[in-house]
Amino acid sequence: MKLTILKEYLNESIQHVSKAISNKTTIPILSGIKIDADVNGMTLTASDTDISIQSHIPNEKNEISIIDLQKPGSVVLSSKFFVEIIRKLPASKIEIEVKDHFLTIIRSGSSEIQLVGLDPEEYPTLPSIEENRRIQMPSDLLKSMIKQTSFAVSTNESTPVLTGVLWTVNEGNLKFTACDRHRLGSRETKIEVNDEFPVSNVSISGKTLNELAKILPDQNTLIDVIFAESQVLFQLSSILFYTRVLDGTYPDTSKLIPQSYQTELVINAQQLANAIDRAYLLSREEKTNIVKLIMREDQTIEISSSSSELGKVTEQLDVSKLTGELLRISFNSKYMLDALKVIDSELIHIGFTGAMQPIIIRPAEESSTLLQLILPYRTTS
Repeated sequence: MKLTILKEYLNESIQHVSKAISNKTTIPILSGIKIDADVNGMTLTASDTDISIQSHIPNEKNEISIIDLQKPGSVVLSSKFFVEIIRKLPASKIEIEVKDHFLTIIRSGSSEIQLVGLDPEEYPTLPSIEENRRIQMPSDLLKSMIKQTSFAVSTNESTPVLTGVLWTVNEGNLKFTACDRHRLGSRETKIEVNDEFPVSNVSISGKTLNELAKILPDQNTLIDVIFAESQVLFQLSSILFYTRVLDGTYPDTSKLIPQSYQTELVINAQQLANAIDRAYLLSREEKTNIVKLIMREDQTIEISSSSSELGKVTEQLDVSKLTGELLRISFNSKYMLDALKVIDSELIHIGFTGAMQPIIIRPAEESSTLLQLILPYRTTS
């Protein structure tokens, strides 16, 4: 293999695929990036068996010549060094030449680096996925839905399925659900699917989805999502992102969501978040994160927290609406802040069905398809 390539395109492609490299891999060749060069351009592949990312660089784009190919070929190079070396090379053009036994020479400006390459034939092949179970959705919407739910996945590996976000596709509706048994985030949207598309429930690792979100463009670009038995493929313009589906059956969380409330509260989201954030400073010192909310008859609420060593924070907030039984509730302030952070609305609606029942937080707009749930704490005082 011998070619010359523009550094900025190669570097961008490397940054995308290197998200799939794991330092803990027990398969030595998977610590490398596979490079294939042919008449269609260059393709980079990286995998840790859970996720695989492939990025294609065309020979030219927008009439800019990117790759000058003299000899096609393939090689696997150690990602640890290849990523850093390419980023730090001095010139805008890079020459890559693979010699006998996969010894790879990289030249740029006055620099010349030799890397010991590995046999690309030993690199695992990517899974082949039939494309009949496909949905399309805008990139910015997918990115937003990941942000609004993935923070609520479990970090406890003893129940792997809960470390993922559940994707439910049903009759033109896509729903994301994440739950760690203490809180839940869900978001729904309408999508176009063909009539034969079966009802699907797959759980995809929250960590993986956060890595995907870093690659997704912010624009309203359409992304193809293709479902297989054990894999899901996300197709961007020049990137293929494969991820393994998590094993296990996701628990039915619908029973956690009450259909009616005995107490309802509408309040300015930013003012509430700021007050809880200040109270969190003290509750954090106690290592409990517990903040209390007390409802008053004068249409105000009190937010407070205390520390046996530092003192107490108390704050009064006006509310836009308060109906039903006045309650005293204790909750994890970090969970509440995480939930408020992803609600892009000036006013929020909070529903209660009792002091020890789930707290439901939504944007105040009736049409909203976003829901956050946190469980209250039982305290002695």
